[in-house]
Amino acid sequence: MHPIVHEVTERIRSRGRASRAAYLARVDQAAAELRAEGPARGRLACANLAHGFAAAEGDKPALRAAVRPGVAIVTSYNDMLSAHQPYETYPRELKHAVRAAGGVAQVAGGVPAMCDGVTQGRAGMELSLYSRDLIAMSTAVALSHDMFDAALLLGVCDKIVPGLFIGALRFGHLPAMFVPAGPMTSGLPNKVKARARQRFAEGRISRDEMLDAEAESYHSPGTCTFYGTANSNQLLIEVMGLHLPGATFVNPRTELRQALTQAAGRRIVELTAHGGEYTPIGHVVDERAIVNAVVALLASGGSTNHTMHLVAMAAAAGIELTWDDMADLSKVVPSVARMYPNGQADVNHFQAAGGMPVFIGTLLEAGLLWEDVLTVAGRGLRSYLNVPELKDLEVVWTERNGGSGDLDVLRPASEPFSLDGGIHMISGNLGRAVSKVSAVKPEHLVIEAPAKVFDDQRDLLGAFERGELDGQDFVAVVRYQGPSANGMPELHKLTPPLAVLLDRGQQVAIVTDGRMSGASGKVPAAIHLSPEAADGGALALLRDGDPIRLDSVAGTLDVLTDLSGRTPAGFPPPADKWVGTGRELFAAFRRTVGPAERGASIFGGF
Repeated sequence: MHPIVHEVTERIRSRGRASRAAYLARVDQAAAELRAEGPARGRLACANLAHGFAAAEGDKPALRAAVRPGVAIVTSYNDMLSAHQPYETYPRELKHAVRAAGGVAQVAGGVPAMCDGVTQGRAGMELSLYSRDLIAMSTAVALSHDMFDAALLLGVCDKIVPGLFIGALRFGHLPAMFVPAGPMTSGLPNKVKARARQRFAEGRISRDEMLDAEAESYHSPGTCTFYGTANSNQLLIEVMGLHLPGATFVNPRTELRQALTQAAGRRIVELTAHGGEYTPIGHVVDERAIVNAVVALLASGGSTNHTMHLVAMAAAAGIELTWDDMADLSKVVPSVARMYPNGQADVNHFQAAGGMPVFIGTLLEAGLLWEDVLTVAGRGLRSYLNVPELKDLEVVWTERNGGSGDLDVLRPASEPFSLDGGIHMISGNLGRAVSKVSAVKPEHLVIEAPAKVFDDQRDLLGAFERGELDGQDFVAVVRYQGPSANGMPELHKLTPPLAVLLDRGQQVAIVTDGRMSGASGKVPAAIHLSPEAADGGALALLRDGDPIRLDSVAGTLDVLTDLSGRTPAGFPPPADKWVGTGRELFAAFRRTVGPAERGASIFGGF
């Protein structure tokens, strides 16, 4: 193992020794009861069990007998999210596969799934981050019936996968597997789409022309093809061993996709306490799996949202991950993949270049991933170097020969795109933040310019439209966008206008306690700034004209003037702003949510 990867892993293990031990003690106690007493539903009283199988039709005898292991299907299906629309047919397919393998499956519950693409810049975006923890709670509700011996988790997009993950880990004695839906086929090239957005921001194309470009980009069932949070979710889940090998980036509505879905249903039965290869998720997700996820995030230039999600996900397993751990790993993990916004390729091009087997293989070879981990495919990450193929309509895994088929998309760790990871941790007298550098041109990585301060993203957009930002260098400070202020919305709508100014030769950057989309990248940014303005952070003290220096190479962010004696300016959105949007229902979340650096979670410590 690389010495820094080893050192960070041991540091995480030492830091969380007590909490991890307490977590595993609960998992192992529940596991012992499950293994000793047979399928979980056999412990239910007659009335409880009868309620549980009343509507099961053909599976009623199996459920009543309490011999076959029971599998919960927790689904995030809706037909508005393109990534989740394929899940419409999954419960039927999975029930059939589970039944054929000797188990019995039921849809235990549904969880909400919102699309950040739909809510970007809208009021609904202020519910987005909170929805992660709501999904975790919804997953817990689904699994709380004590009818189940394992879980199949159907989720792809931004907050859904982390929420399902957190919820499943609180039932850590159950085997659990994610079943992906896959990306849509490639549409309008990302470079063309980005150019259209900038031209629309400049008023050079009409709304109809812009809508045509967007509709060509997002055109069918499946995940959006850029490498944002949704596809980062998928890549990380496979690296953590919670997908079947090679399942991540297979397109929907293909025979291979269907065969992989059925294989997941069969495999989960084998992983139950009564199936011969008992593999509870609480043991799959250990310190090494979490470090593997961070390494994969950095090596792929993944979504900055995971600097929060992974902290919260680790905590659900009794593991304490910090931004310092990520910062140390970022210094030694090379960037080996280039997908939009880090390059022009999409995830389908990544898959064609060799995909997950090549990506995992080169990181293993470099000693950057832990190999001796527990996965849903068995012990060891090397099984993830194999490629799924169809044989007589069944999936088989074969050894992949050779490296990357496209060095513009996927490279060996020995010849990377850059020697360090795509995400840097930033600190200074304004606080601690995150910066995604993999998509930023070298000449824009350092900026020193006066601040222009905004308390609402719409104020910045208005200033751009009025021409007030033309012809000058500046650092846009967008504050009161943190977790406790207004739910930490993504501010991706700011990228096109700021990119326009960047292309005109202006030096611009953004500093915010909010988030940017996982697809953002061209504009230099320090995001997730903690402490946030609403929680006493220095952002609240800034005024227009204050000189700010953002050095994404050195990892520093400072205001170059004395702020002592100043009182906070600006304010979070007033309470009446939330009436009629549903946001008022999340007041308890705003009061209890933790800082970005601690995962922006409402749960605190477990």
